[in-house]
Amino acid sequence: MNPVLETMRGGLVVSCQAYPGEPMLDPNTMAQVARAAIAGGAVAIRGKGLDDLRAMRAVVDEPIIGLVKIGDTGVYITPTLADCIEVAGTGADIVALDGTRRPRPDGLTLAETVVGLREAHPDVLVMADCGSVGDAVAALDAGVDILGTTLAGYTGEREKTDGPDWEVVDGIVELARESGTPVLVEGRVHTTAQAAEAMRRGAWAVVVGTAITHPTSITRWFVEAVTGA
Repeated sequence: MNPVLETMRGGLVVSCQAYPGEPMLDPNTMAQVARAAIAGGAVAIRGKGLDDLRAMRAVVDEPIIGLVKIGDTGVYITPTLADCIEVAGTGADIVALDGTRRPRPDGLTLAETVVGLREAHPDVLVMADCGSVGDAVAALDAGVDILGTTLAGYTGEREKTDGPDWEVVDGIVELARESGTPVLVEGRVHTTAQAAEAMRRGAWAVVVGTAITHPTSITRWFVEAVTGA
């Protein structure tokens, strides 16, 4: 088993991302957030943006899952082969990319993207952010190393659930069992109970972002609770 994957087995991956217009959108800030997550016991970090990833790599020894987001609709998570190669060039151990069956902006298939990335960076692992079991089937056929439930509820194929889409989680975990492909449960994991449930259902690791590293959202949750009381 790949040592990066072994490091992540049974642990918590913390997603450290800020968005345009937010006060925390700064590479140094995101690097500090990543260090704080590692200090709390995270086994790996998921980060967005080339500058953020470089800043994180400078201060974090643990595995980094890297990506870029180009736009916010359609295929926008590390959407092209060129984007994947740039992300790998930051020193990320894993490149996360859109793992759905939708057409990619550069016209390449997912399999062609995986092959091209490995030709440029033979040691990097590839994580497919999937929206359904059907996506995961295609991603395995394309040769990815890791399956993620990241996009369940965001592609139009399935309704968005309040928390994790457990039906998708169960289906992808079952699909991956035969090949031994790690499954990272990600997407609307907002409580410790949900994180524990993901592990009980067979996740290799759990990815939590908003509930740990996005103070604007966390504040909004409490404001809504207080004002609605």
